[in-house]
Amino acid sequence: MKKSILFVFLFTTVFSFAQTVRYEGIVQDNAKAPLEMANVMAMNQATKAMDAYAITNDKGKFLLNLKPNTTYTIKFSYLGMQNKEVVVTTQAENITQNITMDSGGIELDGVEIVREMPVSIKGDTIVYNADSFKTGTERKLEDVLKKLPGVEVDADGQVKVEGKSVTKLMVEGKDFFDGDTKLGVKNIPADAIDKVQVLRNYNENSIMKGVENNQDNLAMNIKLKDGKKNFWFGDMTAGIGVGHDDNRYVVAPKAFYYSPKYSINIMGNSNNVGQQAFTIQDYFRFSGGFRNIMGKGGGSINVGSNSLGISFFQDNRVKEIESHFGATNFSYNPSKSWSLSGFVIATSTLVDTETASTVNILQPNSTDVSSAEVRDDAGSQKNNLGLFKFSATYKPNANFQLDYDILNRISAQRENNELNRQVSNFLTGTNTNESIFTSKKQDPVNINQNLSFYYTPTEKHIFAFETQHLYQNEDPLYNANLQFQPFDFTGYNTTQNRNDITQSRFIKTNKLDSRLDYYYVLTPKTNLNFTLANSYVYQSLTSSIDQRLDNGTVNELNAPENNNEVSYRYNDTYLGFHFKWLTGKFTFTPGLTLHRFNLTNTQLGTDVNQELFRLLPDFQMIYQIKKSETLTYNFGITNNFTNINNYAVGTIFNSYSSLFSGNRDLENSVVQSHTLSYQKFNMFNFENFGGYINYTRTTEAIKTRALFEGVNQIGSPFNSPFGEEVLSANARYGRSFLKYYKANVSATVNWSKFYNIQVNPINAVENVVDTESFTQNYFLSASTNFKKLPNIELGYSYTLNEYPNDTFYTDSPSVKLDYFFLKSFSFVSEYEFFHYYNKAKTVDQEYDFLSASLTYQKTKDSHWEYKVAATNILNTTSINDDNFSQFSTRNSQYRVQPRYIIFSMKYNL
Repeated sequence: MKKSILFVFLFTTVFSFAQTVRYEGIVQDNAKAPLEMANVMAMNQATKAMDAYAITNDKGKFLLNLKPNTTYTIKFSYLGMQNKEVVVTTQAENITQNITMDSGGIELDGVEIVREMPVSIKGDTIVYNADSFKTGTERKLEDVLKKLPGVEVDADGQVKVEGKSVTKLMVEGKDFFDGDTKLGVKNIPADAIDKVQVLRNYNENSIMKGVENNQDNLAMNIKLKDGKKNFWFGDMTAGIGVGHDDNRYVVAPKAFYYSPKYSINIMGNSNNVGQQAFTIQDYFRFSGGFRNIMGKGGGSINVGSNSLGISFFQDNRVKEIESHFGATNFSYNPSKSWSLSGFVIATSTLVDTETASTVNILQPNSTDVSSAEVRDDAGSQKNNLGLFKFSATYKPNANFQLDYDILNRISAQRENNELNRQVSNFLTGTNTNESIFTSKKQDPVNINQNLSFYYTPTEKHIFAFETQHLYQNEDPLYNANLQFQPFDFTGYNTTQNRNDITQSRFIKTNKLDSRLDYYYVLTPKTNLNFTLANSYVYQSLTSSIDQRLDNGTVNELNAPENNNEVSYRYNDTYLGFHFKWLTGKFTFTPGLTLHRFNLTNTQLGTDVNQELFRLLPDFQMIYQIKKSETLTYNFGITNNFTNINNYAVGTIFNSYSSLFSGNRDLENSVVQSHTLSYQKFNMFNFENFGGYINYTRTTEAIKTRALFEGVNQIGSPFNSPFGEEVLSANARYGRSFLKYYKANVSATVNWSKFYNIQVNPINAVENVVDTESFTQNYFLSASTNFKKLPNIELGYSYTLNEYPNDTFYTDSPSVKLDYFFLKSFSFVSEYEFFHYYNKAKTVDQEYDFLSASLTYQKTKDSHWEYKVAATNILNTTSINDDNFSQFSTRNSQYRVQPRYIIFSMKYNL
């Protein structure tokens, strides 16, 4: 805690501001009307440097902080106006001066009116001049983006601007690995970047831009320096471990080529020091640019994936990890009408894990623990993952566009665990110890195709057709070798020394979504949207369980309750109508969809069919308070349907301590959602403020009826008659000020209340379990961006997880230092401290991580770069985590990689 107090003291005292003179005023036209988003720049006549810049607010106001006793040339520019210059000599007093600009300026093609301007705006495009924010320590695009006002980059490489996620990253207008920003921000060299363009209200289909609400769509385009176009650029890095008992290495080649007609990107990374270029989380998150075309229809079905629950891990926060990654991305324009693009991503990881955890099973509607499992788990995991995409766009003119995409996912995943557990049943007073061996195996295949066309014969008529087909083949195989068998299987041989049981499953999914939209544009501010859509899903599931006996023979458990042979059909046909109109600062889009749902599950020789009709409303209101200030309200009612796994009534052996059987009479849940969000981005002082509040109520939610025998669970799904609620809220504030300083603060809270049924193992009484959880996260940071001085970034996060039987807290201050000095050296160091504890005082852990690197590059244009880097310098051995499920809480401690020191050389192309 002393470290936290010291950190807060440093945080409040680190920034001191030199004496400045305020030069402010209003920029207006000849009619005295204020000019919003005019560029203002102060050039020091003695040094020829730009000392300050600003962009006027909605009242035309600007403010510059200048040095006293200095002569400046103040430059004003605004699209459509003649540029203007004013000479100002400061003394000690503040200066107020209004500026009138004359019309008749020439609007240049693009967004650059004043090339030196660090930030400029044209319409919905914000342009950052990258060199204005670089300090010399930047190596990748990520390092540059973190220094731009209003831009955030999280640990997963996801980019946000004005609090909104960037959904598309482009380089020179060409897609860079559709569907994710991580590969770009982690790999594009910083020295190749000329400008960063943020495209607000983005729609890559110009035909649909006027009829769809795109206020939440953001894209980012990277403009390259002239010397990087029509030439190969990139780098090749190779490194080895220093002072280790075993061999450590890093190899990371990258090459990029951009020309007006085509582009090629090639990246690779192979290492055993925890530097994952592409994680398993990235693999499942990577959409390839595909979107849910049925998302606004009011009907939803989750077809499932990752059936075995292969464990995700947190980057390098494991005992040992070796990763290999290779990717290539291309785009080609054979003509003005055709555009072709695609990518290939392949990755392989070998992971060793070591975990100590405690799972507490709670008594119904009580904070008391009925049973507990203390477990030591050593595991190994191997993941071979592949992603392949090809896209083609044909646009012969501005009135027609045809798109085709295909995305293929393949993987081979293996996981083996050896664990020892001690189980304490406090209701019976018994304790058991046993060793368990488990293995998981799956080789799923996923193919997603999209075909769409857009046609507007006249300005008033727009047709859009989209269809997507998903083919998914999953084959999870699970094996558990136990000392004690907690479950009774019909036909099971109980005379064996060990209990070796295996379940195989095969799930095939075909999903075809089609949607036809017609837009009739009544006026430039009003349009009607008619929709005809259909979603069809067919799934099949087979499963079987067998027991391997001590003598090696197989005992097939052929009883019907141990097996599944199920097919499931889901069909949703709907008609939709939406009416969009703009009045003043408001945009209203109310809508209705009329659905016919038809579901059939076939098993045990019989069919169970459901047919229902639903009229579902939705509504959106956008209040455009100012150009960069928006209040949005969204309301919708959605019918959510489950997949075949919850309908299959035969036993599913989920894990050594969990059995599950489905319910073929399940019905859909109904979700009512309200979201109110607010966004404000003030270019006058680079102030970014926003937040949201969301309330969701679910009726007939699909929940679990669970019977616990100690920590072993037998579960089945049911439709809860109780309404479940989730309330979440977020607020954030960020600001750049006095040219060199940037600060952010955010808060996120989440409250949920849901119901399950817990069966008493003694008398079989069903208890309705009312469960609430409350989580809070607070974060604040402040940073500098000096050109010639060391830069520091201070951060502090506080997390509170309140569960039914305990509350867990995490304090985490952090500090980052980067310094470019002697025109050749870059020093970067990061420190994170964690204090993890619970209210019951049974857990109280402190751990920290320190990393540092020193890089030498003789001159900015030198091809060779040398670097020595150390990770986990303090040699921290483990970290902590907690989570809460429907009936239990879990507290875990994970073994992490030790200290690594790597010496590397990089050759820049």
